[in-house]
Amino acid sequence: MPLRSLHPLPLVPLSPQDWVFLTRFCFLSDFGRLDFRFRYIKSRCCQNILLYFDDSSQWPAVYKRPDKDCYQKEAVLRPENNQVINLTTRYTWSGCVGDEEVLSCVGGRSFRSVRERWWYIALSKCGGEGLQLEYEMKLTNGQSFWTQHFSADEFGILETDITFLVIFSLVFILSCYFAYNLKGRQLLHTTYKMFMTAAGVEVLSLLFHCIYWGLYARDGVGNGSLKIMGKLLFSVSFLVFLLMLILLGKGFTVTRARISHSGSVKLSIYMTVYTITYIILFIYEAEFFDPGEVLYAYDSPAGYGLMGLQLLAYVWFCYAVLISLKHYPEKQPFYIPFFTAYTLWFFAVPVMALIANFGIPRWAREKIVNGIQLGIHLYAHIVFLAITRPSAANKNFPYHVRTSQIGILLSSPKAGVAGESFPHHAYGNSSFLGDSQPNFTELFSIQSVTKGSRCSSRITLYLVSFMCPSQRQICPIPALLKYQIYL
Repeated sequence: MPLRSLHPLPLVPLSPQDWVFLTRFCFLSDFGRLDFRFRYIKSRCCQNILLYFDDSSQWPAVYKRPDKDCYQKEAVLRPENNQVINLTTRYTWSGCVGDEEVLSCVGGRSFRSVRERWWYIALSKCGGEGLQLEYEMKLTNGQSFWTQHFSADEFGILETDITFLVIFSLVFILSCYFAYNLKGRQLLHTTYKMFMTAAGVEVLSLLFHCIYWGLYARDGVGNGSLKIMGKLLFSVSFLVFLLMLILLGKGFTVTRARISHSGSVKLSIYMTVYTITYIILFIYEAEFFDPGEVLYAYDSPAGYGLMGLQLLAYVWFCYAVLISLKHYPEKQPFYIPFFTAYTLWFFAVPVMALIANFGIPRWAREKIVNGIQLGIHLYAHIVFLAITRPSAANKNFPYHVRTSQIGILLSSPKAGVAGESFPHHAYGNSSFLGDSQPNFTELFSIQSVTKGSRCSSRITLYLVSFMCPSQRQICPIPALLKYQIYL
């Protein structure tokens, strides 16, 4: 991971301080390497490279400790372990040469330790006028394309993202195929379109992440904008999927054609708060996360706020599903596996965040959390794809009202009441005649039974069809068919 010069020529003061943190890197136990180039005015001799490791007696003992001065921060290091590189010609290993005005130091260090661990690199010039220099550093782990520029905690992220990109692409393609079948049967509802949107945005998110990490593997720098875009798309996918789950829990497109006005207002407020909290998390991570500490996105006030909102969403989800089952008990084959599967999903994110904060070693956190997080998202998408597949063998299929029927239902004189609820029916895939032979009766009729009478109103449609009324055969002469719609 090269650290480009912060101050190009002409030399300008790096810091008025006499001790400053530069960067951190997690080296492999046997293949870690630091290559450096420093250049500074000779009259400002002498400056040191300080190499701290993550032992409690070293880095935590000096970082953000205003009670310790520069000399005390140097004193915790062990010169016999080559943790202090004196940038002078007197110290052979520094590789310093110079003329009367400028000293140039080019050298490197190999790192050996019993395990992968974090190393923190700082500069010091105790008792002087502050630091002033130009520098460039290159920190590597071996020579492989997959490891060279990666910190050890980032190993496997690129391979993991590529794997999940392929899998999510297959999920998205399969969802498009199912959507094609559902559209032919007039069952492509808004909630399924939301699922497709979440899956498609997830694919785009992984694509941006793969491009970023691929560029990073090549030069150790990458393009930060690609990573930010990937994170934003990942969050959008999550929010769309979460909204879809709440809507399905409330019965939208399963037991009702629309959400009530008060429910829509509550959903709008909740999703707005959730989105704002996500934005705050991004800002907090960019502006307030200290590079001198190994932090996790959820280890922040905004992160804990997101976990709280996730649990609140689960309570809402539970209540919505129970109400839907109370009024539509015939929907148990869908709602019971739906509720069970996504209960695990709702708790997976907070549990993962707590484990990452307190249970995973910091030198392995990023790569493990990345894999777990993507696995949780994949689980959620595959479960939904399975329970909504348009197959006659699928007893969990949720939809039974056609999209064409919803329009008639909402345009009826009693749309304000009837638009809230669908007629009782267990499944939408039990009476398909086939994609090539549409069932006009199901496309244009809704039969519902009220307590006072069998129907509240009736509309008669006359359709010209080439299908015989008595037999499912093609008639040589068009037949005039009579259909009655009960509203």
